[in-house]
Amino acid sequence: MRVAYVSDEAICAPLPLSNDQRSPAWMGGLARQALIAEAELTPKPGLVDRRGSGAHTDLSLETMKRSALTIEPYLCEMAFISSGTHPSQSLRERLALIGRGAEHAMLTATGGSNSHKGAIWILGLLISAAAMRREDEAPASAIATTAQDIASFEDRAAPRLVSHGDLVAKKHGVLGARGEALGGFPHVVDIGLPLLRSKRGSGATENVARLDALLSIMSCLDDTCLLYRGGETALRIAKEGAIKVARAGGSGTALGRQQLQRLDRQLLHLNVSPGGSADLLAATLFLDAVERGQDQIEMDQSWLEDTHGTN
Repeated sequence: MRVAYVSDEAICAPLPLSNDQRSPAWMGGLARQALIAEAELTPKPGLVDRRGSGAHTDLSLETMKRSALTIEPYLCEMAFISSGTHPSQSLRERLALIGRGAEHAMLTATGGSNSHKGAIWILGLLISAAAMRREDEAPASAIATTAQDIASFEDRAAPRLVSHGDLVAKKHGVLGARGEALGGFPHVVDIGLPLLRSKRGSGATENVARLDALLSIMSCLDDTCLLYRGGETALRIAKEGAIKVARAGGSGTALGRQQLQRLDRQLLHLNVSPGGSADLLAATLFLDAVERGQDQIEMDQSWLEDTHGTN
């Protein structure tokens, strides 16, 4: 299998999926598909989806897709260098170097918009962890634990810059994306993934299962994207709104759709979006596909019939 090294220059095209289900190309393809599936999921409250840009002025669905395609080769490279290794300081710093290259390529492809910075961190750790494990040792919980071990090493070469997430974490006393990784991705393994599979098992469409998984994450995540743009008020409204949808029966019921529409209007009014929750949904879809050994992640279309969009 040909592996493209892309630390110096991004290849902005999807790499072909390999028949080898532990290959870097296979995992990178699933990561890219997970990002696109999250972006296309409709209707999401405050987020970019098929209806429009949500609370964002610098993003669109096409921008999100272009971003996912751009960072795919970098994720493939992370998987490649991790295969057959173990968590270590040197690996952590090699992954960070590739991650910074992915961020630069993302910003170039999107004209400076931060479409997937958080996702690069999250999926970078998870794809590295998945590449370390044998096919018969790849449950989502084990991959998340290995990713936790990788994240425990410091990136000594990291630029001494303070990110929005760092500012929010310090101001509000929340953990942020780094804390999520150091905790073993609990909002993915313990919340998003079980809810996704429970909804599927109950007969829900894939669209409803994914929306309800997103809302379950939103209901309990201290989302730094919400906190940065809207403070504690925005976070409270998002959490309470997500809980109300669940109590109404989820996004697959008429009352649940009404509550989802109401939450969408509230977040748009506040000009905020739960970007951290969206990144963790993409991680949920990725781990689900890896654990199940899927060739690809289904690009769901059922929102047209299930939800009729929102107003």
